[in-house]
Amino acid sequence: MSKTTRANFASKLGIILATAGSAVGLGNVWRFPYMAGHNGGAAFIVIYIGCIFLLGIPGMVSEFIVGRHSQANAARAYFNITGGNRRWRLVGYLGILTATIILGFYAVVAGWCLQYLYASVFGHLNGDANYVLSYFQTFSTHPWKPILWAVAFILITHLVIVRGVQNGIERASKLLMPLLLILLLVIVVASCMLPGAMDGVEFLFRPDFSKVSHDVLLEALGQAFFSLSLGTACLCTYASYFSKETNLLRSAGQIALLDTLIAILAGLMIFPAAFSVGVEPDSGPSLIFITLPNVFQLAFASMPVVGYVIGVLFYALLVFAALTSTISMHEIGTAFFSEEFHLHRDRSAWIVTSVCVLLAVGCSLSMGAVEGLGLFGLPLMEFCDMLTSQVMLPLGAFLTCIIIGWAVPGKVVRDEFTNYGTLRGTFFQLYLFLVRFVCPLCILLIFLHQFGLL
Repeated sequence: MSKTTRANFASKLGIILATAGSAVGLGNVWRFPYMAGHNGGAAFIVIYIGCIFLLGIPGMVSEFIVGRHSQANAARAYFNITGGNRRWRLVGYLGILTATIILGFYAVVAGWCLQYLYASVFGHLNGDANYVLSYFQTFSTHPWKPILWAVAFILITHLVIVRGVQNGIERASKLLMPLLLILLLVIVVASCMLPGAMDGVEFLFRPDFSKVSHDVLLEALGQAFFSLSLGTACLCTYASYFSKETNLLRSAGQIALLDTLIAILAGLMIFPAAFSVGVEPDSGPSLIFITLPNVFQLAFASMPVVGYVIGVLFYALLVFAALTSTISMHEIGTAFFSEEFHLHRDRSAWIVTSVCVLLAVGCSLSMGAVEGLGLFGLPLMEFCDMLTSQVMLPLGAFLTCIIIGWAVPGKVVRDEFTNYGTLRGTFFQLYLFLVRFVCPLCILLIFLHQFGLL
């Protein structure tokens, strides 16, 4: 596929919404609010925003430069920007493999969201706390029900991908991202109107600098890194569809702002409702599949219809958030097979879909239906999560910084940063300093912290 026939995003809005959608996901809902609330509230948020400037935006711009300069899939993009260095091509392969593995196990959790949307619509989540806990445990360990929902989610993603960049990815993003924001705002308003809700707002936004420690700084750094999907080749692949007029630095800033806004709104959705009924929110899947169904049920006990609507809207929101992420991850592999093997887009998409279905089946069964299905003493689901988040993502992002900072000629980097001199490039030297020295150090610290070495 030649560069002249390659698709591009049709609008600036499409670029922002599609790329922000790749970053916005379930982690914004179940990880950021918990970390902010329990690590100093507003103090954590301020540190997190600082980390976005130190690591997030420079990292995003670096992947944008790789993708847009080459106008190719991730593997070829790294090959092209390094002047045909085959060793650096492996960084692109790493990103493709990482995204495929993530899509495989992420689809399982996304399938749980679909099941819970279905269950909330038909009122199956009504019951006491023990019932809700039992419901999740029974469903997540069932031998075939979670698989059906995971496969359904992958097929929905597939239907978007086969329609192409403009008619599929961009159009879906323009629909899903505004819907996600609207649903989020509706639930935030409803949550903040509950009795005692302001205690939850205060908990989230009250700065408690006594909690700021070495670990909190590293947690904020890690959250900034993972929240923006650095190291997955999502940003690189989407940037290959950017026009040459796209302002990369401004786009990165807008995407980071939107991602952070959604994460903070998620906190305003969760903490006021939880504090209203005296429930301490935790993190991870237990938050959205066990804790929050109880919270919404208790908080709106006097208004059952409102509680029902909020429950349905909440799981619709999760489905939309998950879908914006799975679309971007699927596109990475689809673009690779289409361009490297000259396959029709439909066939390329089916290859990625088939591989991810197999991974999703294995990950789902490893959650309890099949004992011993895993690697290195971990269930396959947990192993895939650990491998990608703790090893592959940091490694991919670290190598991208090294490539842009040291392996690519400075003129090439500057030309892309300034759109070949049409932009002033005021912050270029600062950007280059961050990419060469600060970002690699930050990623190394995150890596060591994850393994308990720091």
